[in-house]
Amino acid sequence: MTSASNYSRYPRIGSHRDIDSFRGHLHGLCPDIPADDEILRGDDSPLTREIEICGRAAGNRWAIQPMEGWDGTEDGNPGELTLRRWRRFGLSGAQLIWGGEAVAVDASGRANPGQLVIADHTLTGLEGLRSALLDSHRDRFGSAPEPIIGLQLTHSGRFARPHKDAAPQPRIAYRHPLLDERVGVSDDTAVLSDPEVEGLIESFVNAAVRAAALGFEFVDIKHCHGYLLHEFLGAHTRQGPYGGSFENRTRLLREIVAGIRREAPSLHIAVRVSIFDSIPFRAGADGGAGVPEDSPRGEPYRLGFGVDMANPVEPDLSEGRAFLALLEELGIRLVNLSGGSPYYNPHLQRPALYPPSDGYLPPEDPLVGVIRHLQATRALKQEFPGLVITGSALSYLQEYLPHVAQGLVREGWMDFVGIGRMVLSYPELPADTLENGKLERKRICRTFSDCTTAPRGGLVSGCYPLDDAYGSLPEAATLRELKKERPD
Repeated sequence: MTSASNYSRYPRIGSHRDIDSFRGHLHGLCPDIPADDEILRGDDSPLTREIEICGRAAGNRWAIQPMEGWDGTEDGNPGELTLRRWRRFGLSGAQLIWGGEAVAVDASGRANPGQLVIADHTLTGLEGLRSALLDSHRDRFGSAPEPIIGLQLTHSGRFARPHKDAAPQPRIAYRHPLLDERVGVSDDTAVLSDPEVEGLIESFVNAAVRAAALGFEFVDIKHCHGYLLHEFLGAHTRQGPYGGSFENRTRLLREIVAGIRREAPSLHIAVRVSIFDSIPFRAGADGGAGVPEDSPRGEPYRLGFGVDMANPVEPDLSEGRAFLALLEELGIRLVNLSGGSPYYNPHLQRPALYPPSDGYLPPEDPLVGVIRHLQATRALKQEFPGLVITGSALSYLQEYLPHVAQGLVREGWMDFVGIGRMVLSYPELPADTLENGKLERKRICRTFSDCTTAPRGGLVSGCYPLDDAYGSLPEAATLRELKKERPD
């Protein structure tokens, strides 16, 4: 079991009792990041500036990030907890619902047996999610502009585990000596053939057509967090038309986009991408703090996207720039920047002081992880001002999230402020900032990682500490046992 002392290596955000104290912590690490003195309301807030996306004016700059609740039915339909979550998205007041949920384009590509699938038999359920969100928004905000709602389309690839009580069933772009063992890959049978990739393209296109028919205004072609399309971006060692050169590694995206434009020409397309990455990490001997896996010395690390091949613990944005240039060329304006993966370097992807049960203690102040995201987002927004960019990894800022978010939008670091974990505990945060200029401190996500530890143990994902709907479930007792397995 993890002792409290392991969590005291870095200052807790909640230990700062005012913005001056927090700002001192933040600026001690990076003095460039803005942090306003107060939460601004209404028209005084940069977060209320309108911006045009998907042919409509979004009335504020809050975005809800896509999540997976592990709470769908065995056949891929939404469950009651899924429906509840989407209703709460509607209460948030956020004007951009980025996918809402990661929905598999094929049942074999589910990351868990509770993940949603888009198929003929799930269309009524998916339409019900969208309707519930809009009804909830209308009940709470009346005639205010309705949110712009998309659906994130995914295939989990290496991390596919579609069947209940079954082993992982990975499908991969290329062999990875550091990750194969983690998911049970021991030979080339898990590698997708070129004809299978062509079938995958068809699955994405068909899913997009269905999403358009349901009224979703855009689809996100998911390229992040180690899932299949993200892995193809790093397929330097793959032979054939979908690996090797940058042109080949982005062929999958280009062919999916061409198919969607042909079959659903009115549907807008977005991309969420892990714009930087690193070599996988594991728990180290020093109190469980994460350490990078070993890689052959003197050889370039050709096993990822957005990684410095000569020093794979460091990001490299060079190919990310080329990727964003390609998105502009393809007419894709809506981009969401993330980084890393929750499976092999979660401190990059989702900074937190408290790790999930299968993770490791943070190897750095988690605020450094937030800063890494912000600096990458700022650099790329400056280079691609025509893209509408949503930023990530902001929930760790906790009660000071709005103070920083206002400055980020005002100074052009990003266009939309994306929040994920925070919405599970406190969905009304965007509305409270804009209407009241203050937050309910007791509802703020403290990044305990229960929403990750739970699904790692086969439980539904939610905020068990702060949301009574989850804390009262029988699964809460199981979760308490799982938490004892956190790295010590």
